[in-house]
Amino acid sequence: MARNNFDDLVAFRAVATERSFTRAAAQMGLSTSALSHTIRGLEERLGIRLLNRTTRNVVPTEAGERLLGAVGSHFDGIEAELHALGEMRDKPAGTIRITTGAHPARTIIEPSLARLLPDYPDIKVELSVDAGFVDIVAERFDAGVRLGETIAQDMVAVRIGPDIRMAAAASPTYFSRHEVPQTPHDLSGHNCINLRFPTYGGLYAWEFEKKNRALNVRVDGQMIVNDPSLALQAAIDGLGIVYLPEDQVLPLVEDRVLRRVLEDWCPPFPGYHLYYPSRRQHSSGFALLIEALRFRS
Repeated sequence: MARNNFDDLVAFRAVATERSFTRAAAQMGLSTSALSHTIRGLEERLGIRLLNRTTRNVVPTEAGERLLGAVGSHFDGIEAELHALGEMRDKPAGTIRITTGAHPARTIIEPSLARLLPDYPDIKVELSVDAGFVDIVAERFDAGVRLGETIAQDMVAVRIGPDIRMAAAASPTYFSRHEVPQTPHDLSGHNCINLRFPTYGGLYAWEFEKKNRALNVRVDGQMIVNDPSLALQAAIDGLGIVYLPEDQVLPLVEDRVLRRVLEDWCPPFPGYHLYYPSRRQHSSGFALLIEALRFRS
């Protein structure tokens, strides 16, 4: 049977359940004659009588009882699921999957969730921490987190963090053995701790800017890692210069564990944004999450 005939089955189910064309027609918002015409058309297509009609009653035939038993439970399940989906839309509930880097997960997302989730026990959030770029549509994530300047134009982007500055730093022990760099070009003579990102496979080029002059430097050194916290520890241990977001470095600079260099070459740039496909219907839980993460200066 063609899919467009499912309405006929719904009509049959209503009549067979109510045992009345009048009550079934009122339930469906149809005229009795239109409903009778629909049932007659269904019987003609199937080539078998489904209902025995009298002036006082409507009773399913043996074939009608069989059909009602077959389709009734399925339609009950469909209606229950549609009702549940409606509640999901109106009630903050369900699982929200987000792909993010470790830094925004730790500094922005988790603190926001700590404030949001206790008030909404039916919301679940799955964080997938990944250093590489992920296709959120293909991987079935609800949203992702990236720096503002790297988000595709066909995505909706919501700012969730302040501007970011990078910081280059090394331990006093390291600088006791090496001259302090005055410009990014001087890094060619230094042992730099490199980061490798899985998305590109290559090493991260250190990006600097001063007086609108941008400069990307490919540095070299004895240490290559794919984890920023390991890079930071290597710098603490005197293995070279590290280049990381300022908030990870400044506490160690203030404690004189590290010494910052090239500060005038590190202007701020757009920070982290939550992004998601522009064409989507938001659940109330996802809308709450967006507002919880939204950056307010």
